[in-house]
Amino acid sequence: MPQPHTPGPVPTALIIGASRGLGCAMAGELAERGWSVIGTVRDAARTPLHDLADQHPERVSIEHLDITEPEQLAPLRERLTGRPLDILFVNAGTTNNDATPIGAVPTRDFTDIMVTNALSPLRAIEALDDLVTPNGLIGVMSSGQGSITNNTRAGHEVYRGSKAALNMFLRSYAVREADTDRAFLLLAPGWIRTALGGDEAPYTVEESVPLLVDVLLSHLNTKGLAYVNRFGQPVPW
Repeated sequence: MPQPHTPGPVPTALIIGASRGLGCAMAGELAERGWSVIGTVRDAARTPLHDLADQHPERVSIEHLDITEPEQLAPLRERLTGRPLDILFVNAGTTNNDATPIGAVPTRDFTDIMVTNALSPLRAIEALDDLVTPNGLIGVMSSGQGSITNNTRAGHEVYRGSKAALNMFLRSYAVREADTDRAFLLLAPGWIRTALGGDEAPYTVEESVPLLVDVLLSHLNTKGLAYVNRFGQPVPW
């Protein structure tokens, strides 16, 4: 396992969407590697992230944020003032209508997915990016299903479209921020057994998360945008 990201000041990561699944597991992996981690949850209900915070009270803290409620971003930004972020990573995402052709997807369902998966992550990034260190990393959990080149089987069409849109939006953001030394990362984790991925997925959270965190940390101090998979290999747009 790679050594913790020390010595020196303890680095800090903010993971938006860390209540359970991949986000929570990535928070735990970073904490084990010596990072200070701020994870967000949507409401007051207890989650696996709360259990993680109990296990690592000196490393893991919790903030509340519903990523689809933009009025919550400014208060979060205010609460985090004075805590420079080495990593800002947005993990929040959802799906619906997986077997429905796009023309038959109800408008409300389409809007819900696009707002959650594509618009809200960039709203969060633009609201919080001034907290990120000059050579820090800003990333989002994308998907291989967001690759237009790799779409050879259709299915999951509204989800695919939302991730392709997310990829485009982060690319536009990276172009606007091209004069900075920050890294920008679209991370495609693969099909993983989570609430979103389902029980038929071939990969477990336990085997996947160390790889994902390896990739995340390998892009620190690497200027520019990358769209990569769990092994750090480029994904075609």
